[in-house]
Parts: sequence; C-alpha cells; structure tokens
Amino acid sequence: MMDSSVKIINEWDIVAARQLGRNVAKELGFGIVDQARITTAISELARNIYLYAGQGEIIIEKVENGAKKGMTIISRDAGPGISDLRKVMEDGFSTSGGLGAGLPGVKRLMDEFSIESTLGEGTLIQSVKWLR
Repeated sequence: MMDSSVKIINEWDIVAARQLGRNVAKELGFGIVDQARITTAISELARNIYLYAGQGEIIIEKVENGAKKGMTIISRDAGPGISDLRKVMEDGFSTSGGLGAGLPGVKRLMDEFSIESTLGEGTLIQSVKWLR
C-alpha cells in the first residue's frame, strides 16, 4: 500500500495535508461527515507542527484490519516536545490562543489516538479513523 506524506514547513502545507487526507478518505469511501472530521483532525495536527515545532510531517496511510478498512494519520516532528501531555489533552487548553479544540478535538474526531512526546526530541501522534 502506498503511503503519502506532506512535509509541514509553511501554512500552505497545512492546506496540502488536508487535501491529501480528503482525497484518501474519499478513495476509501468515507462519507462527507467523516471526510470533514478527518480533514479537521489533519488541520489541527498540521497546525500544531507549524506553530510549535516549526516543521515536521503528516503521513497518511490506508489501513486494513481483517474486514475493517480505515486510515491512519501520523503527525511527526522533531520540535521541542510537549512538557505536560496531560495538560494538552485537557479540553479548552490552548497555548496558541486558537480554538483549543487541539489534541482533545483530534482524539474525539478520530477512533483511535496515541501520543508520544520527548522533550528536546519531538512528538509523534498517531490516530486512526475506521470506515463504518
């Protein structure tokens, strides 16, 4: 299976990552509502890379688990890392003055979510949306 990725360096890359995600979601047969959820999640993840890490990448993979099909979105950066993971996973917490939907929003929009962050090394976030 071909994986696709978008390097996030500037704001246009956020748009490119969203577009890629929407295309993959469409290909897999996700409906309009799930496509919107997926692109919103990608937006949040890509924007976080751009704002906090300076650069990184969004990787989009098609996944299959038995009869289940879906897509994985991986957000990877070599930024400063997140000092308090519990805090960033609280609703309404935002250091950017954004909507604060942030990572808790991504977790709600997707079916599976995991985050690993090491100070001084960066952050890896993986989320999966399954086709219903």
